[in-house]
Amino acid sequence: MYLKIDPKNIADTYSTPILQQTSFWSGVKSRLGVDSSAFDFSIRNSELYTNVGGYAQTQADVVVFYQPFNNEDYIAYLPYGPEVEPSVENQGVFLEEFSEELRRFLPKNCVGLRYDLNWRSHWCDKGDFDEYGNWIGLPDIPFQEFQLNYGTNNWNLKKAYTNVLPSNTILIDISGDEDEILNRMKPKTRYNIKLSMRKGVEVREMGLDAMDVWYKLYTETALRNGLTLNDMSYFESILSSKIASDEVDVKLLVAFLDKKPLAAIFLVLSSHRATYLYGASTAENRNVMPTYALQWEAIRIAKKYDCIEYDMFGVAPTPDPNHPMHGLYKFKKGFGGEIYHQLGCWDYPFEEDKYKYFRAMEMNMQGYYTP
Repeated sequence: MYLKIDPKNIADTYSTPILQQTSFWSGVKSRLGVDSSAFDFSIRNSELYTNVGGYAQTQADVVVFYQPFNNEDYIAYLPYGPEVEPSVENQGVFLEEFSEELRRFLPKNCVGLRYDLNWRSHWCDKGDFDEYGNWIGLPDIPFQEFQLNYGTNNWNLKKAYTNVLPSNTILIDISGDEDEILNRMKPKTRYNIKLSMRKGVEVREMGLDAMDVWYKLYTETALRNGLTLNDMSYFESILSSKIASDEVDVKLLVAFLDKKPLAAIFLVLSSHRATYLYGASTAENRNVMPTYALQWEAIRIAKKYDCIEYDMFGVAPTPDPNHPMHGLYKFKKGFGGEIYHQLGCWDYPFEEDKYKYFRAMEMNMQGYYTP
């Protein structure tokens, strides 16, 4: 395989709708003490895609974050990267070659790579859905690993126990006018949007001075749902980093009833995509539907920024009422859009013993998104 990798300045990374692969996100993480690097790579299209010949090449880049798990060792993490998605038959071979090439540029004590792949799941064909159109789900991990490793030399790609970023999301087409977008929503969702307007819910864009408002709503939401709390500094870093970024815009939107904040979201605008990154709400006054008002206003703002798709960023993979994210599934599905199932986290270990230690540590850590 002809694959060439070279380090580059993170400030020179290409524009992308994938937030976690932007120089902006590198800045956010840097404020929190996480180091990162960027790399250009080039590869022949004939080695990426089936039924393609010739010598034409794809030029792309990737941002890698270094996440320590003890005082010496770390994992090199590629959130939703690489963005370039080879044909299914070539994915394992590409990841193996990419890993071995990238290894030459990584600092010492790198135990392995973790790819958080937003590539389409291999198990999303017609036969992978039941008679009602619901996704059957993933096969056992040994079968997943067999399929992705098929054709590789080392058979070294391992499915992670958990996904760091959502592996299932809903993408909404917002390229049409507002009436077209509303008509693709479920009737109950349209009704709730209009109800929030009749009840007097007002959505305002806020800044760093409203961080206390956000964090109070966020803390209540996390405790109500049994989620791990991020520090306020994490969210401050997201809003602060947008000041130095030309490629990404971040908006903190808060829904009020009179002067009382009821719900809030972080909306991120990058290239042609808007992403609903974080949300929070109080359990009070839910009958005025503030979360519906927020999402509708976020979609309208995204259109003003010429976005053509809106990423709901994380849902349950199926409408299973026993799934902990079932409520979010129903809420987000109501806005229309298609569920997109992704490959999720895959590891390429460099040092097997230390990697096993890392996996054992990870098993004891709380994860939000399951494979």
